[in-house]
Amino acid sequence: MRLGLLQTCVSDDPEANLPETLALLREAVAQGADFVATPEVTNCLSTDRAHQRGVLRPEPRDATLAALRAEAKAQGIWVLIGSLALRTADPAGRFANRSFLIDPEGRIAARYDKIHMFDVAVSETETYRESAGYRPGTRATLAQTPWGGLGMTICYDLRFPLLYRRLARAGAAFLTVPSAFSPVTGAAHWEPLLRARAIETGCFVVAPAQSGKHAASTGKSRTTYGHSMVVAPWGEVLLDAGDATGAYVTEIDPAAVEAARARVPAITSEQPWEGP
Repeated sequence: MRLGLLQTCVSDDPEANLPETLALLREAVAQGADFVATPEVTNCLSTDRAHQRGVLRPEPRDATLAALRAEAKAQGIWVLIGSLALRTADPAGRFANRSFLIDPEGRIAARYDKIHMFDVAVSETETYRESAGYRPGTRATLAQTPWGGLGMTICYDLRFPLLYRRLARAGAAFLTVPSAFSPVTGAAHWEPLLRARAIETGCFVVAPAQSGKHAASTGKSRTTYGHSMVVAPWGEVLLDAGDATGAYVTEIDPAAVEAARARVPAITSEQPWEGP
């Protein structure tokens, strides 16, 4: 399996972001990728809710989704759209942060809405309240691919290991963690958490990420950590993209999942307990 990760630095303009995303996807395919994954909020990264209401669209009318579905079919590949920011019918006007798995026929094979909202105070000057703009999902998603089960998660979900354990026990061999990580938390926690999720579950962890200072026409600009990664089931980092945008491709062997679990069968040997 040749796995491609796109590391991007999208702006708050979905129309301007799409051509670069398509160009990077085609670059990954030219390198032999048969599965390509994009980061969180592939279509638009913005902190301005009013601006988002003006440029975001509901799923049936989102141009990025339509274009990536068409490209998956044209190239005959699987595509994980890490997530799209989408308008919804939420009574409070909140958006969805939704990941899509697209098959080689351009069909939507699976959807997943981010469950855990990034409501944190990283420092006195860096705070986030994702739940003010996005409604949380309520259901975990396990999809099927030719290489094995794929558990879909997004960014802040990474800090909630029981989600990954449940996906692995349900049949996931791959866990996707598309992200737009903060530079502060990224430097401290990104790699250790990705490796921990791989080691705990015996899964490949696939984590395409946004990277750099994101252009904003309105509102506060954001900076993201980058370092898109692929981690093997034994915990080895197979790919670390650093902070440069681009298309990164690596070869992986799905048989490594069963090999790692045969050595340490943690997901099948858990015992019941009581307390505290």
